Amino acid sequence: MQERRVDVAIIGAGSAGLEAYHAACAHTDSVLMIEGGPYGTTCARVGCMPSKLLIAAADAAHHARDAGAFGVHIDGNIRINGRDVMARVQRERDHFVDGVIDSIEGIDADQRLRGHATFESHNTLIIDDHTRLHAGRIVIATGSSPDYPDFLKAAGNRLITNNDLFDLDDLPESVAVFGPGVVGLELGQALSRLGVRVRMFGVGGAIGPIGDPVIRNRADQQFNREFYLDPEAETRNVALVDGRVEITFIERGGGREVTEQFDYLLAATGRPPNLEGLEIARADLRMHEGLPVFDRDTLQCQRRDGTLSSIFIAGDANAELPLLHEASDEGRIAGDNAGRYPDIRAGRQRSMLMVVFTDPQIAIVGLSWSEIEKRARDSYAIGEVNLEHQGRARIMHQNHGLLRVYGEQGSGLFLGAEMFGPQAEHLGHLLAWCHQQRMSVAQILEMPFYHPCLEEGLRSALRDLEANLGPGRH
Repeated sequence: MQERRVDVAIIGAGSAGLEAYHAACAHTDSVLMIEGGPYGTTCARVGCMPSKLLIAAADAAHHARDAGAFGVHIDGNIRINGRDVMARVQRERDHFVDGVIDSIEGIDADQRLRGHATFESHNTLIIDDHTRLHAGRIVIATGSSPDYPDFLKAAGNRLITNNDLFDLDDLPESVAVFGPGVVGLELGQALSRLGVRVRMFGVGGAIGPIGDPVIRNRADQQFNREFYLDPEAETRNVALVDGRVEITFIERGGGREVTEQFDYLLAATGRPPNLEGLEIARADLRMHEGLPVFDRDTLQCQRRDGTLSSIFIAGDANAELPLLHEASDEGRIAGDNAGRYPDIRAGRQRSMLMVVFTDPQIAIVGLSWSEIEKRARDSYAIGEVNLEHQGRARIMHQNHGLLRVYGEQGSGLFLGAEMFGPQAEHLGHLLAWCHQQRMSVAQILEMPFYHPCLEEGLRSALRDLEANLGPGRH
């Protein structure tokens, strides 16, 4: 076994790992990036990009069906060729993956190492059976993987995750989706719009990342107009019968027991961090609920005795916000601190922005509803607009949803927003920029709003919020 020494070792070549590598290289040439799986990020291979490709196909089918609302009539049935849909998804997915691989292969070969890393001690890694690596600092950027409860395993070889879905040669006839989170909602609605029979089952009432109960109720109603969604499902049995998944459940609203069969069971029940195979117990890190304790501003981990460690953790591996832009930001912060160690600096924190690419879209900006709700009720105000009555949304025949904005009493500061509506990705960006600049509601309302645009709906919500903030706002 060869012995190597480096200043900085980075475990994982995904979005966070690549950013960490480039940031660390600004301080030292002695950097090594380790990857045990195939090159290409989660986003490019099985996440953001292939899911948006499937959604784009679903949107095309939906718009074709909806054309009659505008007096544009398409003769005959809309025919969806599942093989063509999946062929494009895979072709374009591979294009994005190839781009990532090209960027990795542009890194000096001496700074890349293939193999699975495990901790031997705090600053020593074993890479498969070929290398013992002594690293002054280590960045854990191992990403995450799909996971599911044991009872779903009864679906046998018909149990799939998003890691498997995009490799199907054809669209299935039917899919049961477990987990109405971001992944489940996006893929479930897309499959439904592409002609797949979809039933979606959740536990605990959650719908995506929505926290505001008023927004969640509106989303629940709207999604159920397209496909069956029960966010508090009572599933009695899952079995594999004659090569198909058989599910017995209590039907929502009716209370009767129903048994149905599906081609596949898509488990979208979460993506825990990839830490299990690291032998992380040998790293002398303080742990809490299976995760290293770390500083959210510097991403520096703690040792068991409470002192600061030379190990950093970034991206999905730390289970903070499993979003690509967050992973990239965290990778940059962790890599910069690992490179400049022991001169540790807090990284720049951006306002929270989350988008779910369903239709209508979901966007969450700034403080979450749970954070807003913890405040004294007389310390904040809420403004809202019903997008069913918004002019531009009606013109586009996309007038579904609700926008709620939150502001601070006294200061008039814009605190955050949750929305469920058309093109929420763009409204969410505008509000995230305003939140990061710490603008007041009055300052946002001084900005230009063109007519007729969806942004006028945002202005209506902000005006409602301003009125509810009352005297003393700035």
